[in-house]
Amino acid sequence: MERYLYQELLNWKKSPRRKPLLLQGARQVGKTWLMQRFGETEYEQFIYLNLEQQADARSLFSGDLSPDNLLHNMSLLLGKKIDPQRALICLDEIQVIPEAITSLKYFQEQAPEVHLMAAGSLLGVQVGKTSSFPVGKVNFMTLYPLSFPEFLAAMGEELLVEEMAQPQRKDAYPEAIHQKLTDLLKLFLYLGGMPEIVEDYLRHEDIAAVRQLQLDILEAYTRDFSKYSAPSQAMRIREIWQSIPYQLARENKKFKYKDVREKARASQYEQSITWLNSAGLIHPTYALRAPKLPLSGYADYGKFKLYLLDTGLLGAMLHLTSDLVVQPNALFTEYNGAFIENYVANELRKAGQHELFYWTSPGTAEVDFILQREQEIVPLEVKSGTSRNTKSLRSYADKYHPAHLYRTSPRNFTTTDDFTNVPLYALGEGL
Repeated sequence: MERYLYQELLNWKKSPRRKPLLLQGARQVGKTWLMQRFGETEYEQFIYLNLEQQADARSLFSGDLSPDNLLHNMSLLLGKKIDPQRALICLDEIQVIPEAITSLKYFQEQAPEVHLMAAGSLLGVQVGKTSSFPVGKVNFMTLYPLSFPEFLAAMGEELLVEEMAQPQRKDAYPEAIHQKLTDLLKLFLYLGGMPEIVEDYLRHEDIAAVRQLQLDILEAYTRDFSKYSAPSQAMRIREIWQSIPYQLARENKKFKYKDVREKARASQYEQSITWLNSAGLIHPTYALRAPKLPLSGYADYGKFKLYLLDTGLLGAMLHLTSDLVVQPNALFTEYNGAFIENYVANELRKAGQHELFYWTSPGTAEVDFILQREQEIVPLEVKSGTSRNTKSLRSYADKYHPAHLYRTSPRNFTTTDDFTNVPLYALGEGL
């Protein structure tokens, strides 16, 4: 299946300012597959070392970290001469060897001609811990679960993807197309975007059977809590993680520590939330004191919501059954629209919104997402139903006078002078 990040990898390969690349992302989002596909397709030589599985490869980084020495020893270990002019070298699960991360600095300084890529499921956690991290010496990319357009392409719906990619579309789709896209979105909400899940569904078309695969992924995440953190912190990480689906199921989705454990305090759990964020498992969305640029300068980082990286995994944690997919509106409205807000947060992050924010007016209104588009601030309200109510958006508009208002909902495209409703399925292209 095609991943949109592939084009960014091609740009990295051709860039005259290329540095060693760190490919970040949560476990099982497809990093290894993407590296292998890219290396085998775009290079004459593909050199792959998994530093977690291949114990003999770890010792390469125990002494001299100069590129010449490392390339020489890699060649001896693999039994073939590495040609830096023709090869892509991939170091997978690099986070288990801090010295391997340090070596990236020397590749950038002493051997910039070498094409070197590294990845790791807990790379973000390790980056925050390693004092010798090569700041300024590496490029970063992040791989997420499949976006909805990527899911459509995997389903063989390339024509729909091309149609939705038309810039700034505002016209409503014919009802038959609108309904087809809505049905595919419901399937995506249930399956999620984890590549293994999508591939299994494409192979067997058994929507109920994928639930065990989702549970297996969740179990792998839980094991990582203990493997890559101290016991006391692992317990807190698990408590935060398990509370998120039920925090999202409330009408007010603002994160509350008391819903994690009675009398819990921020000081006890802030580090655990940082761990989950660094591992790519959650998307925090912060309250704004005022919608002004830069948004991060006006954020209240003590008030936030936490969304999971994938709606399929959210559904598995909430034990939702597959029959909801064939019901007209169940997945949209279940748990106070938790799936829809989570889906929107996911798609916005995949589209390049590195931080997410929301705005609330005490007791009167809330706009679910406030986005920055170049120098414009864009308010986006999320509706899980077909209501035309825009009270919160109008309250925001009366106070801050934005150029345009946006809502995303199950409804088709509609546009008035200052307002656009973007169908949920077109979120990535309609703003």
